[in-house]
Amino acid sequence: MSDDHAVACQGLEYAFGETRAVDGLDLAVAPGEVFGLLGPNGAGKTTAIRCVTTLLPVPAGRVRVFGHDAARERMAVRRLLGYVPQQLSADAGLTGRENVALFARVFDVPRKERARRVEQALYAVDLTEAADRMARTYSGGMIRRLELAQALVSAPRLLILDEPTIGLDPIARTSVWDHINAVRAATGMTVLVTTHHMDEADQYCDRLALMHRGRVRALGTPDGLKSELRERRGPEEPPPTLEDVFRDVAGSGLDSQGGDFRDVRSTRRTAARLG
Repeated sequence: MSDDHAVACQGLEYAFGETRAVDGLDLAVAPGEVFGLLGPNGAGKTTAIRCVTTLLPVPAGRVRVFGHDAARERMAVRRLLGYVPQQLSADAGLTGRENVALFARVFDVPRKERARRVEQALYAVDLTEAADRMARTYSGGMIRRLELAQALVSAPRLLILDEPTIGLDPIARTSVWDHINAVRAATGMTVLVTTHHMDEADQYCDRLALMHRGRVRALGTPDGLKSELRERRGPEEPPPTLEDVFRDVAGSGLDSQGGDFRDVRSTRRTAARLG
């Protein structure tokens, strides 16, 4: 496993009781790319990301972030990344500026740099004018941009986004991605994202990994994955979409997927609060 990768997972396993959420995951993300991790609910995406972020231990296998071992060098890994989870991380009782400043302290941004970093993060997501308003007054799109600012305040080399546009309308989704891409272009940071929006994955990701039952089942560029499916189907079929690739990999067995009750409840609460 090369230390040249931004993220490298080798044989990663994680189980919740008798349920194996991640089952021998091998994954490599190159520095500077936008890498999409796709799959149905229950495929193991969020569990894998929590291992990368050190929020979960690495019981079997190996995870490295820019050469640092996520099991043995947890603090070194945390200093390299910003993380926007599915669940809301902004505090409605604080202003936008206070939320970002709180994360600056959490990520141990040096005191003398905090004010400048907070301003830079708010500016990067176009929240400067709304910075001193209470977060409870923000729209869904503004909340997601605020959470992006929280993740960016530490100037991360790796930005991890778990369903960053959940519950947002198409205009707000585009706005969030415009700001992500602007920061990426300016800093060269790596982006690892999970999403159920196939149009987002197709448009914004350099490469994709499709997970099913804890393992990567397909890997490549969006165009490459669609081309592979078209070759298998034959030229007489209409050109496949990325959603077709998703269905081909994951199947249509809804009864065996979807996460548990808490996963569904958490996702719906987040979508409702952002809607």
